[in-house]
Amino acid sequence: MGHEVQYILESKRLVWLVAVVFAVVIMFQYYEFPYGDVASSMFSMGRSQPSVGQTSQTNQTKASAESPKSSGNITIFNVSNHTTPVDTLGKGNNIGIEYSIPSNDSTTASPPPSSSASLTSPTIVNITVISPSTALDNSTSKPEVNASNLDPGVRKPATSENNPAMSAGESPVKQVPPVKAVHKRPIGDIVTLADMHDILSDNRASVRSMKPLWSSTVDQELLDAKQQIENAPVLNHNDRALYPPLYRNVSRFKRSYELMEKILKVYVYKEGEKPIFHQPQAVLSGIYASEGWFMKHMKENKHFVTNNPKQAHLFYLPFSSRMLEEKLYVTGSGSRDNLVQRLKDYVQLIAGRYDSWNRTGGSDHFLVACHDWATDETRKSMNSCIRALCNSDVGREHFELGKDVSLAETYVRSPQNPLRELGGKPPSQRSILAFFAGQMHGDVRPILLKHWENKDPDMKIFRKLPNSKGNKNYINYMKTSKYCICAKGYEVNSPRVVEAIFHECIPVIISDNFVPPFFEILNWEAFAVFVQEKDIPNLKNILLSISNRRYLVMQQRVKKVQQHFLWHVKPVKYDIFHMILHSVWYNRVFRVDPIN
Repeated sequence: MGHEVQYILESKRLVWLVAVVFAVVIMFQYYEFPYGDVASSMFSMGRSQPSVGQTSQTNQTKASAESPKSSGNITIFNVSNHTTPVDTLGKGNNIGIEYSIPSNDSTTASPPPSSSASLTSPTIVNITVISPSTALDNSTSKPEVNASNLDPGVRKPATSENNPAMSAGESPVKQVPPVKAVHKRPIGDIVTLADMHDILSDNRASVRSMKPLWSSTVDQELLDAKQQIENAPVLNHNDRALYPPLYRNVSRFKRSYELMEKILKVYVYKEGEKPIFHQPQAVLSGIYASEGWFMKHMKENKHFVTNNPKQAHLFYLPFSSRMLEEKLYVTGSGSRDNLVQRLKDYVQLIAGRYDSWNRTGGSDHFLVACHDWATDETRKSMNSCIRALCNSDVGREHFELGKDVSLAETYVRSPQNPLRELGGKPPSQRSILAFFAGQMHGDVRPILLKHWENKDPDMKIFRKLPNSKGNKNYINYMKTSKYCICAKGYEVNSPRVVEAIFHECIPVIISDNFVPPFFEILNWEAFAVFVQEKDIPNLKNILLSISNRRYLVMQQRVKKVQQHFLWHVKPVKYDIFHMILHSVWYNRVFRVDPIN
């Protein structure tokens, strides 16, 4: 009996010893292998081994996907072929990405082979991984920052000394690769207004900004605003300030505008040297005036602007794309690299001084730029921002509906009186069917003149008119024409759209893929005519097919919508300054993605 008891005790000790040894092995492997994947490490011997060629290819893929490349003193992650397990995307690794929320009644299209990222998981998610656009070139040096001059609420520059996680010389801009949703609706050569409405709806339902690195009260305020806008009460038609047919949803617009006035706070960065930054006076007249007037009003504003970055829902990057071109572009060089680099340097500067950029990856930052080149110049370092752009080409220029804002291009002739020559003749005194005059920029205008110059007395289609004091000839034609032709030049945008509205002439927009200003708010088909470029030979018949009754209705709507396209020396409610700011606010509200 004694021997049996002793045998049982010895057996128990042996079992405990084996258990302890096994636990030690488990703990060792948990800390040794990535993601704590013990099971796959222990039982990998039982799996079929890949061939030598396959092993080599797999190792190369891992090396390119997981290992950062060192370029000068900047660490750049090359993730064009990155493969990521789906279960890791929800564990903090989705920072800095935009993702697609698949709808129940649609199938997500497969991405093209050149840009797809296969996900090693039983659940297949179609996403396109794009290399980070904020990485700088080899020659880029980190902007120097004088910490003693920092404003209140601004942190010290991010360096390896005050941030142990940052290696020496590392860029302050977080190099987290954005992941963009594969678009379910491929963009063709011509995107009609109906297509744009569908794309906007799809993007609203499926695309979000990157998740913030940490939560903030402003995120919840934006989410609350979104809920209130979506549940906006039906507007009383007695509101004389807003005429319902002009809007996609007048009730939502009014509620959104009210909430903007109530809660929106904007932080205007003080960094940046004149005249490229902080000098709106240089761009208050001419065809780029929208960016100058907006900067002027934004910097002078006391209601929306805050000096505390932590209170801000939006951050304004106060530069002029026109002055960027005028001061830095080398005529005849054909290169805009130095212009792009200046904007990259600026992003590096503010990312080094503030937490705000890296918290959201720049998705709560915005810019207002009217030069044709701005769309391309901001695509790399500022593409995550909300970009208010005159060159709103949804096809070739990658203007993103639901994020970017179509900026109205306004030709201000008198900075002292931007409303000079406002208005036009009543309909009964508009004897000209259609009018156009301008230089032969681009491909569309020569076609317009080929078919209609000196061909029909009702169609006043000219090249550039002879100079006259105050451009009286041009203005008088607009004031006395029923329809004003707004044909694209080198790019899709034209100041004639706003000029037509300014002089109460119905705009006829001939510019394929042009997203009209404030597209997310205004119902453009209620007061404008859109003609595809291919239909220029049939232009007169298209205009004559509009009944006189319909014309009178549209002309009255042009007069009513005019308030949204006027610059005032001091901003007034619903004017163009507030409409630009509202569109930025509106797009931010509907793209915010909370941590929880």
